[in-house]
Amino acid sequence: MHAAETDIDAAPAHGERDATPLSVYVHLPWCVKKCPYCDFNSHRAPAKLPETAYVDALLADWQLASQDEIRPIETVFFGGGTPSLFSPNSIARILDALDQRLGLVGHCEITLEANPGTTERPHFDALRSAGVNRLSLGIQSLDDDCLNALGRIHGRREALGAIADAQAAGFAELNCDLMFGLPGQDLAGAMTDLEALLACDPGHISYYQLTLEPGTPFHLRPPRRADDDQIADMFEAASERLNSAGYSQYEVSAWARTARSRHNENYWRFGDYLGIGAGAHGKRTFADGTIVREVRQRWPTGYMHSAGSAASIVEHRQLSRADARFECLLNGLRRRQGIDRTEYVERTGDCWKTLLACLQPSVEASLVDTSPCHVRASERGWYFLDSILAELA
Repeated sequence: MHAAETDIDAAPAHGERDATPLSVYVHLPWCVKKCPYCDFNSHRAPAKLPETAYVDALLADWQLASQDEIRPIETVFFGGGTPSLFSPNSIARILDALDQRLGLVGHCEITLEANPGTTERPHFDALRSAGVNRLSLGIQSLDDDCLNALGRIHGRREALGAIADAQAAGFAELNCDLMFGLPGQDLAGAMTDLEALLACDPGHISYYQLTLEPGTPFHLRPPRRADDDQIADMFEAASERLNSAGYSQYEVSAWARTARSRHNENYWRFGDYLGIGAGAHGKRTFADGTIVREVRQRWPTGYMHSAGSAASIVEHRQLSRADARFECLLNGLRRRQGIDRTEYVERTGDCWKTLLACLQPSVEASLVDTSPCHVRASERGWYFLDSILAELA
């Protein structure tokens, strides 16, 4: 082995762990209505949202989650649920607490998820003033029949209005979620949906297939929809159209014409993040190389009662080298760029040769391409990521 190879595969020095970027995920768990395909930790909002009490709990949780942490915050993501149900004042209060404790870097990306039907132009203006600089709109479809089949509370008119309002409020970094493989949707319908969204000119599109997740109403009572071959045709046609429209696919479901989602990229690159809120997950790397995952209590009421104490943490798990390797592959192979050798060694503590040995069956099957400094899914492997990961589980 060459000396350079020995150096790059050496365990990271004590201080190098501090270079792993840090993000914060804030979970706001309520929705106006629970969609039949959703398996996220979301709950139908009560008549009076306990907003102040929940934010108080978040701030107590933040003190616990961030203890002994010194890294500044690179990105913040308000997810849900429907975070846009919360007032801009509450969002500002949370951001102030994050900034006071660790500091938000000057270029910090602050994303908030919003759904059409829960926001209007003044609300977007106020969110901008509160510090939010990136919006992610849950459009899902611009076809009224599809939206009705999905159980969404908005229609095409509200979706188009939300996009226009967000752009008018100055959100240059705007993501729109769009789904395909919907009940009753064929290839022509999927492409019509995509064309309607492209006409709105968002800078970022998350284009993903409707999946029937276990435990959801759609899983128990599957709707009629296109078969797998037709759904694959939808994705292939949409990929070609997005490319021709100037969007670059940098992850399986993520297409950027302007800025990528730095928060999601931190997940996919096995970065660290502190999670606060009901059911929130977090991952943290300590100075000795130990990697720990934590999960908060799922139910909002129980979470609010226990936030800030150890009782709010329902899972605390130290990752083994094998765990870290699998998680890094789980996320990293979703990226077009794949996994960088130096970053892999620094963030997992694992040896590059061990990773290559684990991937050898997938390499021989032409599902994974390797080089001295990168691992990535091949063009063929891009469509068989589940198969690659099943070999490693």
